[in-house]
Amino acid sequence: MFRIGVISTLRPFFDIVAQAADVEGAVAMIAESKPDVVLLDVHVPGGAGGGGTEILTNSQPLSHDSVFLALSVSDSPQDVGSVIRAGAQGYVTKTVSGKELVSAIRQVHEGYAVFSPKLAGFVLSTFQTMQGSSKKIDDDNELNSLSAREQEVMRLIARGYTYRE
Repeated sequence: MFRIGVISTLRPFFDIVAQAADVEGAVAMIAESKPDVVLLDVHVPGGAGGGGTEILTNSQPLSHDSVFLALSVSDSPQDVGSVIRAGAQGYVTKTVSGKELVSAIRQVHEGYAVFSPKLAGFVLSTFQTMQGSSKKIDDDNELNSLSAREQEVMRLIARGYTYRE
């Protein structure tokens, strides 16, 4: 029922090329349709660790240029961390409005990382913790790829500013 509502919200703005109800169907759908953006739930039936991570892990070699945006009811650090480490470009919770979801999809398609404000704070604190840990930040290409402006935006979002602000 939620998926039907999301599709109805997105259909005026995007071509919905496929949908799937479980991990196996999602991986097959992504390989076949090669969508620009994959909107995935973290807790999809058929996965050992919730499903979202398995979809990312099994789809990325097949999806080529697809980017992944997680949409989940969960805001737990474990779920966010596992999906982002698996390759998702962003993570928003299901409390997001339709307008915000459309914006998030457009932003990840343009190459930006997108997080709900609460989650951005978690991601930023993880980034800062890594800087202070024994792991050298220079060894992490993904974190090094953030420009100074992107890091500034992440700090502001972590402080509660909206994307527009």
